[in-house]
Amino acid sequence: MRSDIERYKQTVARLDLTGIDFAAFRDDPLDPAVLRCLRYMHDVEHHTICYLRDLLMTPAHRDPVMTTFLTLWSYEEMWHGEAIGAVLAAHDEPTGAARIAPMRRRLGLQDRLSPLLHSLGSSLVGEDFPALHMTWGAINEWTTQAGYARLSNQAGHPVLTELLSRIMRQEGRHVAFYAGEAEVRLARSRRAQRMTRWALRRLWRPVGAGVMPAEEVTFVIGTLFGDGDGLAMARRIDQRVDRLAGLAGLHLVEQAVAAAGEAGAAGDPGPGPDAGRAA
Repeated sequence: MRSDIERYKQTVARLDLTGIDFAAFRDDPLDPAVLRCLRYMHDVEHHTICYLRDLLMTPAHRDPVMTTFLTLWSYEEMWHGEAIGAVLAAHDEPTGAARIAPMRRRLGLQDRLSPLLHSLGSSLVGEDFPALHMTWGAINEWTTQAGYARLSNQAGHPVLTELLSRIMRQEGRHVAFYAGEAEVRLARSRRAQRMTRWALRRLWRPVGAGVMPAEEVTFVIGTLFGDGDGLAMARRIDQRVDRLAGLAGLHLVEQAVAAAGEAGAAGDPGPGPDAGRAA
């Protein structure tokens, strides 16, 4: 598995936008619900660098394989945000700094405390923290890739489909690294299994829940995973988690979809803030 980082280093790249006709969105604009999901994805992708900041305050910074991966991962994620921003710009919506700066200001004290909380929490967990981080990251990358697939299917727009397919191919490499590292690290430590299971059961929330407004989390989860096909995809992700040592039966994603459905039906804003993507 450790040789995978060498292969990844050879493939990492800025997202290829050759042939993507963003002007097509002006003649054939996206549905408002699709645009709302894209705003969410844009903001979360651009927040990746802040997750990296927090993770470098943990024992992860001592592992050169992990720091190499995280550096390249954050680079590719930034270009994913830029590409989604180009879609928003084609609909005359603000993108990039015009959206990201207000979001980071809105987080306020939460954002300032995040590095400290990561440092403190990882100190309590100790050397098994990277197992938790890699597992958390695997689940979030699985759900991110699934979210892109669901949005592509729902939008039915050929240009968006091609763009999201290119993003998903890069996300697939991220999935492979996170899931592979999680499998190895959990398999070799019963303590890591127990600690990771405890943390996921109590702290995990959908991607972006720590930085996006609760009503947006509820909307995106409900839109992408709230129907039969979406729930089936959520269950498939949970089955992948089940195959990791010590983690069977958590049903994290299915429960998150159910919670979003209940919140939406009740008019409640939905899941509250947490550690967010943390991956």
